[in-house]
This record gives sequence, structure tokens and C-alpha cells, in this order.
Amino acid sequence: MGRVGKPSPEAAELYWSGSSVKLNFEGTGVKARLKDTSGKSYYNVLIDGKEVSVLQPDTAARLYTLAQQLAPGKHTVELFKRTEWDKGTTTFYGFELEGKGKVLPAAAPKTRRIEFYGNSITAGYAVEDYSGKDSWEGTNTNHYASYAALTARFFDAAHTCVCKSGIGITVSWEASIMPDIYDRLNPSDPASKWDFSQTPPDLVVINLFQNDSWIVNLPNNEQYRRRFGTNKPTEEFLITAYQNFVKSIRGKYPNTHIIAMLGNMDITRAGSPWPGYVERAVAGLQDPKVYTLFAPYKNTPGHPRVEEQQAMANQLIAFIQEKLNW
Repeated sequence: MGRVGKPSPEAAELYWSGSSVKLNFEGTGVKARLKDTSGKSYYNVLIDGKEVSVLQPDTAARLYTLAQQLAPGKHTVELFKRTEWDKGTTTFYGFELEGKGKVLPAAAPKTRRIEFYGNSITAGYAVEDYSGKDSWEGTNTNHYASYAALTARFFDAAHTCVCKSGIGITVSWEASIMPDIYDRLNPSDPASKWDFSQTPPDLVVINLFQNDSWIVNLPNNEQYRRRFGTNKPTEEFLITAYQNFVKSIRGKYPNTHIIAMLGNMDITRAGSPWPGYVERAVAGLQDPKVYTLFAPYKNTPGHPRVEEQQAMANQLIAFIQEKLNW
């Protein structure tokens, strides 16, 4: 699930948050052979739909036991990428079943598909860090607990996540902005392009601008100077840039519903002009299948934690039920 590379018939490459591999099988145990580029990637191991452990693949190809001593019969196993693409690319060489275990047919493809474009909020950055440090390190980041993954699971929808902490539409804390990477298969490789025609989603959710809202007020920031020079971007520039990104998505998916969302950090605090920018951008598109949705400001430090992600998911789920009649 997700934008998964196929460098050879014997392997798959997992880059993006929320990418996953899943197998239906009959047997009492299952293993997986994996190799990671950095050793900093983390995966949730799910057996029969339940999280049972967290796996951190090594930089050398190894066989990992995912489950053993299961009750005889039919089971599912899934590896779900918690972490972002800059923490490592994982090569998956396959599952191995214990004893006389056998592979069962794959489930029918999911009838609904949602694609998310976002920043750290969508990535689930620091979602499980309750130390007050707001750190990505270790297992603190968990896309499985993000509003995006929660919403997709609620609707039993296949979901693709194109996200990166710190990224914006006009400027980011790092060099790339979302218009630079949104069309990549491998986010680290500018020449690696995703085939948008193969699995068009029913819904796209865009949750960006949080990072832009900070950096446009930091004229000494390196990326500010690189993108804007000495001239602060105008409201019209920001609105047009947002419109152009939505148009890029619309160009790939002519019939897909698009929700222009803002997350629950300070971009939606009282007095913020940014919801207005998004509203004006969407109004100017005159596209009946593009909607706006703004999460209330959470008014707590750092990134959204588990319960705050769930609140965003609840709001998004209700909105989808109302507007799309799902």
C-alpha cells in the first residue's frame, strides 16, 4: 500500500510514511527479510489487524520473526512504516512462513482510496512523545496514529501519504517544497516519478502551510532568502501558490474530491490570516469538488499527540461523511 518501489521482482522499496506490505496466510508463525539504508526506520507489526510490536530493521539484510506460536488457521500480517522517508528506505525481500504454513489469496482491493499531502502533522511527528521534548527520535513518530491513517482505517480505505516534516508549499525548513516532491515515487530521487494513472484516489487531503506560516516571517532564514530574497511574499503570492498546487493535483486527478485542510497547530489560532488565504485560494478555483476544513487550534505545546490526532480524524471523518456521503 502506498507509493512502493519495485527495483526487482524479488524486492520492494518502502520510502514514505504509511507504506505497508501485507500477507494473508495459514500457519502458526511468520518472518520477514528486510534491510534498511540507515537503521533509523521503524515499523508497526500487525497480526490479524492488531499492533503486536515495533520493528527497527538493520542496515544488513536480516530475517526477523514477526509472530510465532499463533493459533492454527488463517491470519494476516502487515508491516506498516511509522517513520518518514528521510529516516531511511527499507528493502523488503518477502515473508517466510513457519513449517507447513501456506500463502492465502490476497484480499480484494479496497473500494476507497485516500491520498494525503502533508507536513509533520500528517507524518505523526512526535505523536507519542509525552516527555515535553517534541522529539522525532526513536519511536516517537508514528504515522499509524496520525489523523490520516486513522481516517483511512475508519473508512477501510487504501491510503497513500506524501508527507515530510518541515515542508511547505512556498518555503520549507529544508531545501525542497511540496511542489518539488509531490510527484516522486522515491522522494530522495528527483528522476523517480510516480505514475498517477495507476490508482487514482477518490479523495485527496492537502494539509500544508503550517511551515510557510512561520518561515515567511523569518527574513534571516536561509530558505526564506533562497526562495524570496529580501522581499516578503505578499498575500496574493501565497494564495496563488496554494491555488497552483491544488491545480497540480487536479491535473493528475480530474474527478477526485479534494479537501484543503489546515491542521490544529497555531496556523488556526484566533487571528491567524492563513485560513483566509486558503479560503480565498479555493474560492478562486471555482471547483465544486474542492472543499476547505480547518481543525481548531489545539492550544498546547509542540506537535499534536495521540488524542489530538484522533480529534482531527474525528472532524475529518464527519466532514467526509457529510460532503462525500461515505
